[in-house]
Amino acid sequence: MTENEIAKIVHNKYQKVLQTLGVGLLEKAYQTVLDYELQQEGLRVESEVELPINYEGIVLDNAYRVDLLVEDKVIIELKAVEKLVPIHRSQLLTYLKMSGKRLGLLINFGDTQYTDNFKRVLNCNNPAELDK
Repeated sequence: MTENEIAKIVHNKYQKVLQTLGVGLLEKAYQTVLDYELQQEGLRVESEVELPINYEGIVLDNAYRVDLLVEDKVIIELKAVEKLVPIHRSQLLTYLKMSGKRLGLLINFGDTQYTDNFKRVLNCNNPAELDK
């Protein structure tokens, strides 16, 4: 399954979770339910994945955690905030670079306007690479 195929499934499940639960819950609640929904779809999902950081040639374990890792290909960073800001995208892009993954999904469950709550963040030069 390609990153783009995974992203389509995640988007559909995101919409279902948002429609069912609405806004106002803590991020962890959305993470738990989205994790469940993706597993029901047959996807392999890991939650709170600890990844190391390479700092000056030294590998430091458990330096950061990604909210969800789907099929060992797509990182999902969840928020439950009023509005996404540029640092949220930067955080996800850093996770992608540190892990070598090509696609991240930044998902916000906190915006009552439902605008701009699902963002794709790429760590590759050509988006067509995600279909391979």
